[in-house]
Formats: sequence, structure tokens, C-alpha cells
Amino acid sequence: MKTLIESERSAALSELAAWRLQTNRDAIERSLRFKDFSAAWGFMSRVALAAEAMDHHPEWFNVWNRVDIVLSTHDAGGLTVRDIELARRIDQFAKEAGGA
Repeated sequence: MKTLIESERSAALSELAAWRLQTNRDAIERSLRFKDFSAAWGFMSRVALAAEAMDHHPEWFNVWNRVDIVLSTHDAGGLTVRDIELARRIDQFAKEAGGA
């Protein structure tokens, strides 16, 4: 799998407004807040099931109602279409779970 070229990356990030490029590596990140720990955990469970089905797993960090997510395709060495696809799914799950 190839990493995205600049025009593909720009187009994807304009669609994924809540995501931003990391400054120190070829990856995108998003931070979400939920009503409480249970809502955050439920969201993470949905993402985990989707990621497992895609065989593409996020880097993430959770404290109480906050979930920080980083996406990058490690075996490709950077951002790929798989990351964009998973980011879209994450955005949908976040919307459904009340994440902001």
C-alpha cells in the first residue's frame, strides 16, 4: 500500500475537518470528549470492532471521557487510504456516540 501524495492528503483532510496532521510524523490525529467514561468506552469498542475487521488498528489513549486517536499505516510508513477510511468510520461512530 502506498502513502498518500500531497493532493490526496489535502483533499482527505478538507473532508475530515476534525483531524489534523501530526507535526512529527506522517499521521493524523483527533481528540474527542464524551459525556462520561461509559460513552467513551462504548465508542472505543465500536472503533475496535471496525478496526479489527479492517485489520487496521489505531493508536489511542483514553482517560475518563477523553479519547485521543492517531492513525498511520505502519507497514507503508505513513498515511494511506486505509487511515482515511478508518477516520471516516471513527467520525461516524463519534457522531452517534455524542463525541465532540
